[in-house]
Amino acid sequence: MSLKLDKVSRGPHLSTLVASSISREIAQGRLTPGDQLPTEQQLAQTFGVSRNIVREAIARLRSEGLVWSQQGRGAFVATKSDAPALKLDLGPAQDTTAFASLFELRGLLEVEAAALAAGRRGTADLDAMSRALVEMGQAAYGSRAWLAADLAFHQAIASATRNDYIMQCLAAVSERVRDSILASGHHRASDELAEATLGEHQDILSAIGAEDHRAARHAMARHLKNAAGRVGLDVPDNEGGSDGG
Repeated sequence: MSLKLDKVSRGPHLSTLVASSISREIAQGRLTPGDQLPTEQQLAQTFGVSRNIVREAIARLRSEGLVWSQQGRGAFVATKSDAPALKLDLGPAQDTTAFASLFELRGLLEVEAAALAAGRRGTADLDAMSRALVEMGQAAYGSRAWLAADLAFHQAIASATRNDYIMQCLAAVSERVRDSILASGHHRASDELAEATLGEHQDILSAIGAEDHRAARHAMARHLKNAAGRVGLDVPDNEGGSDGG
């Protein structure tokens, strides 16, 4: 295939520019349904950006239904028969009410997703979550690299549910949460907050690894409640539901 991809201009929304460029290749037929996208490394070199930026762009395209990914294989252009995209209109970054509502929706979905993941996860899922935590630990709290690793951790949980609809919904919601955090600059560097957040993620991973549905639900509910507080929001607890999985 012959793609027309160029380096993108520097700016605060590099992932959006990368996603738009790939989307244009799909719209103009240079990338067709079923085609595999170049590797993260190849795209990073082509656009002149970091691999974290490429991951953000691919995650955005995935949430919009334009591509799908398979662990260990890469990203592929979606076919028309794939499920329609779920698009969320977040509104202005300063709209606190919309941001709080988004966090509330995230809680409703992710608490139960964690419980399902505890009953359905495999070794590869746990490995993906562990890798994401290592990447978070190596990145500065609140940086793009941190947020990308955080998103990867939650996407690994969604994948472990073995439910494509949950994966699509959580991809869309998580993308909008991250976009709002980046746009509004809510995250500030803090070793104390980094340690607390990593500890919460580790609790989630431990519960899922132990196949403990109740503990996974509780750990995720606690994490999301605290995460909302760290960005200045006060949202209700979302812990509840059955213990089946």
